[in-house]
Amino acid sequence: MRAFNAELSKLLSLPGIWLALLIGACAPAIIAALDSIAQKEEIIAGVSTRLLEVGYIGLALGVQGVIILGVFAVSSEYLTESSEAGRGQQITTSLTVVSSRLHFLLAKAGAVTVISMVLSVVAIVTTLSATHLVLGEYTPPFEGTKLLGVVCYWIFTALLAFGITVITKNGTIPLAVLIINTSFVSFSFLLSKVTKLALYLPDRVGIEMFMFTSDRFLTPFKGGLVMFAWVAVLFIAAVVVFQRRDVAA
Repeated sequence: MRAFNAELSKLLSLPGIWLALLIGACAPAIIAALDSIAQKEEIIAGVSTRLLEVGYIGLALGVQGVIILGVFAVSSEYLTESSEAGRGQQITTSLTVVSSRLHFLLAKAGAVTVISMVLSVVAIVTTLSATHLVLGEYTPPFEGTKLLGVVCYWIFTALLAFGITVITKNGTIPLAVLIINTSFVSFSFLLSKVTKLALYLPDRVGIEMFMFTSDRFLTPFKGGLVMFAWVAVLFIAAVVVFQRRDVAA
């Protein structure tokens, strides 16, 4: 618990994390509001074919905040300190305080999980508020089970970013790839045109926990299980790599 509290405090002391929290709280609401404005006339007329996506599209595309969180949680450990501080790395100090590398990763992953969970709840509140502000009485009902799926999706996405960064020991590559994949071009969607196996990629199955897609093939619960399996496998791989790596290299 002491290691967890230390990692939580360390994360919240990073300036970049507060930017991540701001993006996570605001981006989904902005996306949802813009989508609601674009659909408003069709929704009022009762001819919208995307009514069930209103609000949820923002929560699906607005996960950049937790991606930044997951990446920064690890990459910050490898930043070189100033010459006054000896030009060392935080990872050396962290592993001196917490000698078990497994406990260190678990504590850091736990901190990422808690912050992601809180941030997802904040994002849900801001998104619901923005959607209702635009659509008023025409706002579709938001189901509790789907909102739970949103929370799981955000937590799992943060942990995927966390695990990838542990393996690569570099924040730039996972940050760029994951943000592009969730914001601009979905690699799983493009790959699904080549092979249906791409439908099992984590971002694709994760969205099925709370959104309906035309080529849906898993129930929300099974989609969550598959994404959790991705997170578990990636975390195990991260632990193995981290245990064997000379972190000072």
